[in-house]
Amino acid sequence: MRAACHALGLALCLTQAPGIAGAADFSDPDWPCIQRKVENLSASLMWPAPVTRMPLTPAANDLVATLSLRRVTLEEAEAHVRAFVEKTAPVDGQLLGNIFHGVFENLADNRQRLIAGITRYSRSQIALSSRIDGSRVEMAKLTGETKPDFDRIDKLEEQMDWDERIYRDRSQALTYVCETPVLLEKRAYAIAQILLKHMPH
Repeated sequence: MRAACHALGLALCLTQAPGIAGAADFSDPDWPCIQRKVENLSASLMWPAPVTRMPLTPAANDLVATLSLRRVTLEEAEAHVRAFVEKTAPVDGQLLGNIFHGVFENLADNRQRLIAGITRYSRSQIALSSRIDGSRVEMAKLTGETKPDFDRIDKLEEQMDWDERIYRDRSQALTYVCETPVLLEKRAYAIAQILLKHMPH
């Protein structure tokens, strides 16, 4: 990988690394993920019925908070919803719809913050790539001189090794991070489906 990056430049290597093989949204040079960048989700695409927003009871708000937690599995979420419905029965579509919208807003807000973080992360990678390329150019110039400054060359090589290690570690982490916005979108849809099972007929 290092030899290839020396030949091609790390900025190009970022687009060729496994798991981040170029952004699907080519209109945004700061978006490094394969996954298409969708900044805003639509609640109406997940919840089929119109909802009039209204204040929720403390129990309903507690349910919203619980369903919004990613560490709560979908199986656990379904059990929480079932227990809430049994305790609160009868429930109507407006109550269930408002619970979904509360969960959706929490997940969408979390997702937008994550997308902004990925963009900042990508910019730092681009800056690091530029610094490595600059060090490489300087090293080539120094080694071509009649009396090379070997102390400076050694320092440059040490800094490049460190920068490239950081770059590779960040790139590997980015593969996982890029999946998270999609996982949040899938969770919002799954929560909608769980709640819709309890819609009155």
